Amino acid sequence: MKRSAIFLQVAIVLIGIAALAFLLWEPHIEGRNAHSTLFEIYFKDPFLAYAYVTSIPFFLGLNQAFKFLGYAGQNKLLSLAALKALRIIKYCAISIIGFAAVGEIIIMLSSSDDRAGGVFMGILITFSAIIVAISVGKFERILQNSIDIRSQNNLTV
Repeated sequence: MKRSAIFLQVAIVLIGIAALAFLLWEPHIEGRNAHSTLFEIYFKDPFLAYAYVTSIPFFLGLNQAFKFLGYAGQNKLLSLAALKALRIIKYCAISIIGFAAVGEIIIMLSSSDDRAGGVFMGILITFSAIIVAISVGKFERILQNSIDIRSQNNLTV
C-alpha cells in the first residue's frame, strides 16, 4: 500500500508542476499576446486573472489529495483527517464547477467570434470536475459509514 501511495503522490506532484507550467507558459504564446510585453499580458487581461484565481481550488484539491494519499500510505484511511481531506477535495471540485460556469458565461457574452475553443475547454473542465465531485462524494460517504461503524463498535478512530 505504501509504494502505490508514494507513486500516486509523485503523480500528483507532476500534475501540479505541469499545470503550473501551463498556466505560466500559455499566455505568452496565445494569439493576441504573441508580441505583447509582460505587463500587457498579465495586467491588461482580466480573464487571465480570473483563470489564475480559478486555479486556486485546483491546487488546493491537489494538496488535499496528496495528504489523503499520505494517510493511505500510513494506513490511516479510517481517520477524521482523511475524511476532512476528502470533503475539501469535494468542495474544491464544486467550486471549480462554479468558476467554470461563470467563465463560460463570460466567454459567451464576449464579442469575440472565436468562442468554440474556450467553450469546449470549459465543458471539459466542468465534466471532469463533476466526475471528481461525485466520485469523492461517494467515497466520502463510504468512509464516513466505516468510521461510524468503527466508533459504534468502540474501536479507536
